Amino acid sequence: MALEENLPCHSAAALGPGRLWALTTRSLLQLLGRWLPAVLIFAGLIGLWELVVASNDIPHWKLPSPHSIGEELWSSRSLLWRHTWVTLEEVLVGFAIALGAGVLLAGLIHQSRTLGRVIYPSVIASQTIPIVVIAPLLLIWVGYGLQHKVIVVALISFFPIVVNTVDGLRAADPDMVNLARTLGANRWQVFTKVQVPHSLPFLFSGIKIAITVSVIGAVIGEWVGSSEGLGYLAIRSKSQFLSERVYATVVLLSLMGVALFLAAGLLERVMLPWHHHQRRQRNIERT
Repeated sequence: MALEENLPCHSAAALGPGRLWALTTRSLLQLLGRWLPAVLIFAGLIGLWELVVASNDIPHWKLPSPHSIGEELWSSRSLLWRHTWVTLEEVLVGFAIALGAGVLLAGLIHQSRTLGRVIYPSVIASQTIPIVVIAPLLLIWVGYGLQHKVIVVALISFFPIVVNTVDGLRAADPDMVNLARTLGANRWQVFTKVQVPHSLPFLFSGIKIAITVSVIGAVIGEWVGSSEGLGYLAIRSKSQFLSERVYATVVLLSLMGVALFLAAGLLERVMLPWHHHQRRQRNIERT
């Protein structure tokens, strides 16, 4: 018998349509079972909000109902979509700068103790300065445009990337490091072949935090000085007592943060399948 006949085959054709349908149905039911309680709780809170507004006759400018916010999302979709793209551009550009700077700083901190003693305290100190104090100064320094908002996003986002990456580099298995050195690996080879791969799950943890808080940075930058973006639209709508539009911008900002977080998690699964498999095995063992 050929070797191929003894190997298990998991292709869709080998499983057959009945078996494939059963596996797909079971996966969907498991997914539904995990998320149905959360969806029901969320729907119940939305319904309670609608009931409170309607029963107490609360003015729409003070607290709009969920259905009026939904109507605003639809009726002003062109306006909201245009400002959403502006904010998303600021988030992505600022996050890209934060990612590059964060990984570079983490590498320098890990590779050089002298640089680490200089850079790491400075990185920590940078987070003690309120960003609302720095943002107006950036507006003076770099001007009224995309630049100051991108810098604000980068300043908020780079810290979790630096800290998590440094922790990942330092947490590499000492036995693996010693084994690599025994086999003749130099310092750079140990860094690239052992420490960097071990730090990638830590890096992605920092990325998921950073990409989420970067939305906050973009909004702060738009509040300080901008003529477009969801933060600017929210401030302008608030002064006009367009509460439904303010809440609509909040909904879109929340959805943007969640979508970016999920995208980072999906990228982690694609780039680090071994880490996802190990984490899944640990969860199975716990249950």
